[in-house]
Amino acid sequence: MDSASHLPGLRHSYEGEPLLESGMAADPVTQFALWFADAVGAGLPEPNAMVVATSSAGGRPSARTVLLKGFDERGFVFFTNYESRKGRDLGENPRACLLFPWHPIRRQVRVEGSVVRLPREDSTAYFHSRPYGSRIGAWASRQSAVVESREQLDVRFRELAERWPQDPPLPDFWGGFRVVPAEVEFWQGQTDRMHDRLRYRRTGGTWTLERLAP
Repeated sequence: MDSASHLPGLRHSYEGEPLLESGMAADPVTQFALWFADAVGAGLPEPNAMVVATSSAGGRPSARTVLLKGFDERGFVFFTNYESRKGRDLGENPRACLLFPWHPIRRQVRVEGSVVRLPREDSTAYFHSRPYGSRIGAWASRQSAVVESREQLDVRFRELAERWPQDPPLPDFWGGFRVVPAEVEFWQGQTDRMHDRLRYRRTGGTWTLERLAP
């Protein structure tokens, strides 16, 4: 039997504590910090893994999983190769959507906003905090470009490791992005698909909290 025939029957009943407006923080970053702590405390593997969705200037969408490396009232930070597909998309169309799919605890967080590059000094500081191999890997991989073989990548890595045996510098083509949130939605699974969805929406300098239908 075709495995796809099982898809209609694949379902899970969600049961969670009600998500009420009265229990939400005054701003989405504070609320995210609370939920992120819950995800960490629940032992989720890589709770900072998030789906980053971008679009080219022509409207061609693309999504991939990236690790969140920082967040505060200014926004949500990740690092990448600026010449990768997401880097090129953000150069053409500096907006993104982030999704944190915390399925084991029946929660999701979605962030939409504009995107800015981090200052060079911030990218440098983070780059030098990475393991040595990851720093060489950033140089070795022209992310999203077509390569002839795995062997070609391995040779490139070894050559660069010989060039910089101790402290590779930050590449010009690599650094951080900050997603500055305009909307942040908190989703809590509930029974009968009557999920709770509460969205913070920025209006001027303040946040408006509103409930969305599931």
